[in-house]
Amino acid sequence: MGDVTTVAAVGETRRRPELAAFLRSRRARVTPQDVGMPPGLRRRTPGLRREEVAQLSGVGVTWYTWLEQGRPINASAQVLDAVARTLRLDRPEREHLYHLAEVPYEPEPASEQAMRVSPEIQGILDALVPLPAVVYNARYDVLATNAMYELLFLRADAKPWTGPLGVRNVLWTLFTMPGEVCPVVERELELPIMVAQLLGAYGRHVGEPAWESFVRLLSEASPYFAELWRSGDVVPPGTRVKTFRHQRVGEMRMTSVSLSINGMPECRIVTYTPNDEESRRSVDLLLNER
Repeated sequence: MGDVTTVAAVGETRRRPELAAFLRSRRARVTPQDVGMPPGLRRRTPGLRREEVAQLSGVGVTWYTWLEQGRPINASAQVLDAVARTLRLDRPEREHLYHLAEVPYEPEPASEQAMRVSPEIQGILDALVPLPAVVYNARYDVLATNAMYELLFLRADAKPWTGPLGVRNVLWTLFTMPGEVCPVVERELELPIMVAQLLGAYGRHVGEPAWESFVRLLSEASPYFAELWRSGDVVPPGTRVKTFRHQRVGEMRMTSVSLSINGMPECRIVTYTPNDEESRRSVDLLLNER
């Protein structure tokens, strides 16, 4: 117990000076012109003064001074957000500020720009052929694929994978297509896990119109989804062995691996690797039939 207390005390001792140094460095780079203030005369600081940051953030000068001095004071998320806006912090800097101030960080909803797959990421997907690979967001929207993913999962006679929000979505497809043509063999095993992963991500998006509409419309379209959603089970994404069927080459056992993507919060590259020689031969056969 003593060791734990000592570690916590050391962390506290180090965190406050780091917070002070971070705020001073961010304040120094913001000029009065950046925030619409006149430059003034005889400024000894390269950026804003402490009282100017306090005024622009709507907080007391003494409180902000103590915060920048690293004193053990409490800060709310609302106040830190105001300071972050004044200091023009970007998302990683804002998250760093929260951690240093020991305030739980709530990430902002992913922007449309962050949901766009860059040519570099698409190049990685294409280079992974013959392995199927895809970029999913937390809602299982399909943001990008390679050719093998399309061959493995999209039947020649399949309808487009367009969900209720106008984008391709794996969950919408798996829960609304007939079971006999579903590419996932063990639906009773895999679908509950996927819904549990969705529910784990949903906690960060409660109240967002897109998420609320998606859950509502899929619940209306699939009583099975609605039942799983009500169960409340939550699990994180992880490596799994899944069995898929294809109309031409039969069943394939594939290991799925998720890789996070810098700059795309809550998005991941998922690759599928054949789990045995028979599955590997089936993948090769599928590739050769393109």
